[in-house]
Amino acid sequence: MNSPAPTPPCPPQVLAFAASDPSSGAGIQADILTLASLGCHPLTAITAITVQDTVGVQSVHPVAAELVEQQARTILEDMPVAAFKIGLLGSVENVLAVAEIVADYPETPLVFDPVLASGRGDELSGEEIISAMREMLLPQTTLLTPNAPEARRLAESDDDIGEPSLEVCAQRLIEMGVQYVLITGTHESTPEVINTLYGQEGVIRHDRWERLPGSYHGSGCTLASAIAGCLAGGASVEDAVRDAQDYTWQTLKNGFRGGMGQLIPDRFFWAREEAENTETPADTKPEDSSDGN
Repeated sequence: MNSPAPTPPCPPQVLAFAASDPSSGAGIQADILTLASLGCHPLTAITAITVQDTVGVQSVHPVAAELVEQQARTILEDMPVAAFKIGLLGSVENVLAVAEIVADYPETPLVFDPVLASGRGDELSGEEIISAMREMLLPQTTLLTPNAPEARRLAESDDDIGEPSLEVCAQRLIEMGVQYVLITGTHESTPEVINTLYGQEGVIRHDRWERLPGSYHGSGCTLASAIAGCLAGGASVEDAVRDAQDYTWQTLKNGFRGGMGQLIPDRFFWAREEAENTETPADTKPEDSSDGN
């Protein structure tokens, strides 16, 4: 009697807390596509249902905190999770629920993409939500991935006279408990996109990327999920940040216009490149070797 075939090893599993996006440009769908593309198995806890397309967000409908907790707890009791990724949470209650859940897993790396507004500028997180994030989630965050406006808003102080520098913002966020902060420069008016990783001792690395034309729906979700996927695979924070930036830039370079608004990053660009490279030209297809009998 033949012995059963060995079970293939389990890929790294990442639990993403995020809102659903019907366009699959951003949100939980972007997380799923990114994590799957990088060889991870995505697990999800839906925090909100949105009505949006590639042009903008029409409405956000938070899921009840009890249901968010039930989704996550059920998965966590059954499946080992190698990293957490947090996106749009939708309500103060959901911030508190997620903070309570991840507090039970202090050794699991947590990547937090603080979604405060859509790419068009639609408000997605009010002051109460931001205050709850500062108090409950930032102290548990391994790596925070704000763009420059998000970093300034999270780190703003009543004592500010003028706009604080991004370095000051990063320092404040780390003082709030974040281990590492990656501030992305997509919203800055610089010839290149400059992303800077900060740690307890200051700047760890600057990365410069060609500024691509157009705007993209879900680039921040892609980057944060890619970092979480790399961490789940065992990479260090610095290596995860480096590799995830390269992957994300490639998804943007290969972005496509799925609708009438922003471009959508192609998270499976590599699969299409491989397919193109392996296509057999019609004139080199093997001839039929049958003799007709």
